[in-house]
Amino acid sequence: MSARRTSTTRLHVDWTRCDGRGLCTELLPRVLTRDQWGYPLPRDGGREPALHRAELTDAREAVDLCPRLALSLLAD
Repeated sequence: MSARRTSTTRLHVDWTRCDGRGLCTELLPRVLTRDQWGYPLPRDGGREPALHRAELTDAREAVDLCPRLALSLLAD
């Protein structure tokens, strides 16, 4: 029996581009929270939070609407 690997999609924040406007935290409240300056922080404490299938549509919207182009989706 072979093990079947499932793909995981993660949200990447490019910290050199992000200016803490908070749009992504509004679109992904179950994935991201804000620090005291408004910058996004993963709720799970990791660097690049894994997204559930139900969150992918909102994550794609956040990537598309990010005014600083600081977000991207990474697939494992």
